Amino acid sequence: MDALCERPRVVAVGGPTATGKTALAVTLAKTFDGEIINADSMQIYRTLSIGTAKPTLQEQAGIPHHLLDFLPPEAPYSVAEYTAVASAKIAEITARGRLPLMVGGTGLYITSLLQGIRFAPEPSDPALRQALQQQAQQHGPDALYARLQAVDPAYAAKVHPHNLTRVIRALELYALTGRKMSEQQKQARPETPPYRALCLCLTCRDRAALYARIDRRVDRMMADGLLAEAEQVWQNRERYRTAAQAIGYKEFFPYFAGQQTLPACVAALKQATRNYAKRQLTWFRRQPDVLWLYVDEENAAERACRAVQAFLQT
Repeated sequence: MDALCERPRVVAVGGPTATGKTALAVTLAKTFDGEIINADSMQIYRTLSIGTAKPTLQEQAGIPHHLLDFLPPEAPYSVAEYTAVASAKIAEITARGRLPLMVGGTGLYITSLLQGIRFAPEPSDPALRQALQQQAQQHGPDALYARLQAVDPAYAAKVHPHNLTRVIRALELYALTGRKMSEQQKQARPETPPYRALCLCLTCRDRAALYARIDRRVDRMMADGLLAEAEQVWQNRERYRTAAQAIGYKEFFPYFAGQQTLPACVAALKQATRNYAKRQLTWFRRQPDVLWLYVDEENAAERACRAVQAFLQT
């Protein structure tokens, strides 16, 4: 029991996009002497700032931020790499006597780290991966997703059909080893999580209010220069493979190709972001022991501060 109590404490702030996670995290960091660890899979990339809703220096408010804006856009970055570096950051922050605060909407990052998922070295075959990528280009992502559903329905149920990186990786693992990704993940979960964690999730009780926040955010992004940033991704889409698949950029590709009007692409981005928010909600609602905070009907910051205070005193 003593060993369990000695585990480092971590506070996570998750939830769908456009709910004010960064602002809440900064408030908590100021109140409880914390440092922020980014848990957004696109905000890790340099130069891609507007489309990823990366917090500005002003929004960071002098609070130390880790794993933010540190990789070139062409660099791949796996969940295994993220958890290894983030766990080291937690140890460093804890050693300084400060509170680690994970903040972001990438649920896989948060749950993998807090649950201590062990990522074993996996075999890879670049030729096979390239062949699968070519098949996706020729037949569409749904064809590969159907293959994943056939060999590993449990994992397929957790993956979006158009998340080619995860779909291809699971098919590659199965082809090379005969192992299902769902089985490997189950075996990788330790009995005791490595951290004492409090997970706060922000959302709106009224779905229409959430969608309105998303629409306003997209409008602000356009005013801030999103189109130029998306054009940078378009021009480098063969190198920026991850960014080229990301919401916020790919919706403008038809415009740059002369196939669609700009207003239609903006509308497509708003719809894609709403769909993504629904998937984020689904992910976080599946997680145990989450404290939900509703930003459209209460002072979420005050309730969050009370929850963190109680968490630190137990």
